[in-house]
This record gives sequence, structure tokens and C-alpha cells, in this order.
Amino acid sequence: MHHRQYTSVSRTDEIPMKTENGPRPNKYRYVRKEGSSNIMFRHVPEERLLFVTDIFTTLVEIRWRVMFLIFALSYILSWLFFGILFWVIALANGDIKDPNTEPCVFEVRSFTAAFLFSLETQTTIGYGFRGMSENCMHAIIIVTIQDVMSCFIDTFVIGIAVAKMASARKRAQTVGFSNRAVINLRNGYIYLSWRVGDFRRYHLVEGTATAQIVRSTMHATGRVDVTYEDLVIQQKDIILATPTTIYHKIEPGSPLYSMTYADLQRADFELVVSFTYTDDSTGILHQTRTSYTPNEILWGQLFQEMIRVGRKSYRVDYNLFHRTEKIHVPLVSAKEFEEKKQLQLTRHSPRHSPSSSPRLPSQSPSQDHRDKYLKPPMVKVELVSDSQPIPSVAPSQSDNSQDQETLTQPNNQPSEEN
Repeated sequence: MHHRQYTSVSRTDEIPMKTENGPRPNKYRYVRKEGSSNIMFRHVPEERLLFVTDIFTTLVEIRWRVMFLIFALSYILSWLFFGILFWVIALANGDIKDPNTEPCVFEVRSFTAAFLFSLETQTTIGYGFRGMSENCMHAIIIVTIQDVMSCFIDTFVIGIAVAKMASARKRAQTVGFSNRAVINLRNGYIYLSWRVGDFRRYHLVEGTATAQIVRSTMHATGRVDVTYEDLVIQQKDIILATPTTIYHKIEPGSPLYSMTYADLQRADFELVVSFTYTDDSTGILHQTRTSYTPNEILWGQLFQEMIRVGRKSYRVDYNLFHRTEKIHVPLVSAKEFEEKKQLQLTRHSPRHSPSSSPRLPSQSPSQDHRDKYLKPPMVKVELVSDSQPIPSVAPSQSDNSQDQETLTQPNNQPSEEN
């Protein structure tokens, strides 16, 4: 069996793919790399009313510093409001002017004392100096209302704080995608693939992967048309115990079926991928997103193996999460690749004799040179034990480097075509 060699590449972000259009600026992305949408809404009808109507969601989505400010003001303003009411009651009853009268509230002879009584009532501190008397029914009613308002404020503010801490945005940061997507051969077909991994150590999640090709067309009038094309994912339901490579087979019906390497360099689209999953520790549904522009899709690259098998466990090296290997992939489109493969099968089929089938036209030397790369490369992965050192892959300094290595698979392990 022939073992094809390939060159190691240290990091994909060190391999800039130059395109005629140049890299798409981050400000023109539909979805940013960190997953947030690059969309700003203007002139929304009744926008302020919508935010007030759904006040809980509005407060959950605001920044933490604004949340802390609202948290503090909700208590301070309520203490101040009811303190003013108790001060007015003391004035009306004459507690401040005549200390010999029977007060509505004991030891409330000034505004400061009224404010402190309001604070002690709402926080249930009870220092023992100030307290209610039975002389003023309206003061008793105000204390009752303040106690109810205190329970409402505690429930509302603490609930928002807990919802913000359990927000899906923070959990989404622990599930990430590879910096680049790659196009390579797998099982004799051209595939587009990218990686997703859970960076938390003990939390396994189960989810579904999706992908779309997003194209935006700007007209001379300033109008922009945004179109979406779904990509069919191979085994899109994933249990994310270890980092997983997600595959899209470029076949008839795929938006990339007729796209060659040169077409990819000139293309202007955005590959938006997402992973929707349920966190097993909280049961909350989350979604992680990112996007790839054509200059972030590497043709003829293969993700390095991250998993090593030890005697007692699997070992995952996240230093290799974004790293790829260069392999030989034809620069033709998947459509042309399939046509040439079918032509080769027909040419070498025993059912077709030279007398019964027409003579095929001879190919030019350039076509023969391209045909020899139609066979998928054979990449071997070695399983190592704990007692053996993990083989290290030395990064190459340029695409023309002569340092190559061959990973050999044991005879009892089936080979995998990439």
C-alpha cells in the first residue's frame, strides 16, 4: 500500500489566502467570528414601547454595569421614597415639633431618622430604636405596602441577576469552532469541513450542527438582497464528548458543487455555521455561531488528529484544534471531479471492449497531469499508549518546505481516506 506524504502546517491563521477581492472586512460580515450578528436596526416602530413591554428580557440583555446601577438604584430610591412618606407623616402628626406627643413612629424626629426607619423596615434589620406605634393607621398601611414592595424588588432584581449569570452567551464561549474551514477528499469525494469542540472538561453536550451560505448583493440604488442556501450536513446530530469535525459533502444540489479553487478565490459569500445544544448541567438550550469567508476556507487542507488512545483513557490535545495538514486535492470543482472519475471508470471497465465502444479522444499532457491527483490520499494515524511519547508535528516555514512525515497506521486498524 502506498503511503502518501503531506506537509505539516503549524497554524491556519499563519496561512493567508490571497484573493482578488481581498479578505472581507469584519465590519461587512453578516455574522462575526465570535458569533454575534453584525446587524443594526433603525426606525423600529414603537421600539421604546417594545423594550418596556418586555422589560425582563431588556434587563437581561443590558450590560452588567448598567445592571449593577439599576440594582442599587432600585433599593436606594425605594428607601428614599418611603422615608419621605414617613417624614411627611411625622410632620403631619407633630412628632418633629413637639417631642412630648405620642408619635406615629418611635424615634423618628427628623428626615434622617425617617430614612433610616425606611431602610431598616425594608431590609428587616431592626436595631431596636425605631418602631411602629398604634397611633397612626396610615403609617401602618405604608409599612405594609413597603414590605410587599420589598419582596417584589428582591424577586425581580435577583431573578434578573441569576438569568444574566446563566445566560447562553457565557456558555457559548466554552464551545468553539476552528479558525478556518477546509476542503479535502474523503471516501473518494470532495468535502467541506470544520471543527467544533467543547472546552469545558466535564460537561458533555448533545446538539445539532447547521450551515448556510449567505450571499449579499448590493444594487446601484443602495438596496441589498440577502439570500440563504442550506448545506446538507453529514451526521449533524452530535454528542460532543470530544472535538468533532463536521462534514458537508459537495455533491449535486450543493451551492459549492460547481466551484473550483479559482472560483473560491474570487467568490463573495459567507459560510455561517452554528451548533445548537443542551447543557446537561443546567438543561438550558444554547447556540454557538461563527462564520467563514472564502479567504478562511483552505483548499487542500486536513485537520490534524487531536485524539490519542492511552491505556486507560483518550487524550485530547487542544493545541492541535486549529492546526491543519496540507494534502493533494485537485483544483477542479466537485462536478468536474465526478465527471473525470466516471470517465476513468468507464475507460477501465471490462464490459466495454474497444470494438463495441467508440474510441475516447486523447487527452492533453495537462489533463493527464491533473488526472493523477484524482485518487484520494491515504492518511494514516498511529494509536499510541501512555508509555510512548506523543509524536510531535514540526511546523513548516513555507509551502515549498521539504520536511515531510508519514504517519503509519497499524495493520489491525482500517485505513481512512481523507
